[in-house]
Amino acid sequence: MTVAVDPEIGRSAERTYRVDDAAIEAFASVSGDRNPVHLDDAYAATTPFGGRVAHGMLTAAFFSALLAGELPGPGTIYLGQQLRFTAPVRPGDDVRCEVAVTAWDAARRRAVLATRAWVGDTLVVDGEATVLVPAGD
Repeated sequence: MTVAVDPEIGRSAERTYRVDDAAIEAFASVSGDRNPVHLDDAYAATTPFGGRVAHGMLTAAFFSALLAGELPGPGTIYLGQQLRFTAPVRPGDDVRCEVAVTAWDAARRRAVLATRAWVGDTLVVDGEATVLVPAGD
């Protein structure tokens, strides 16, 4: 089994996720957030967005996948996350997510990572995660 690595300041990981109708519906089902701005074209057309948008927390969930899957890696535990949603993500968008180590406390096994996501060149989420990194073998 792969284990988390000690993060180095400046190290980063990136992955692109497709936000389609199936992902939005699955997130609504799991979370219970059935806000019509995410699910109902007619309703969403009347909002300032002018159409449906993905759940902000769906996009934020991609950071969890990066943290646990790549950097620091398996066994990583979320301790906190700050988020600022700066632009909408729409059905059909490809969202490029990045996590980058900004601080590492080896004694406490805690890392702080910038968490950012873009659609094209537009920043859609800006945040910071604090995680507990398991000790390697």
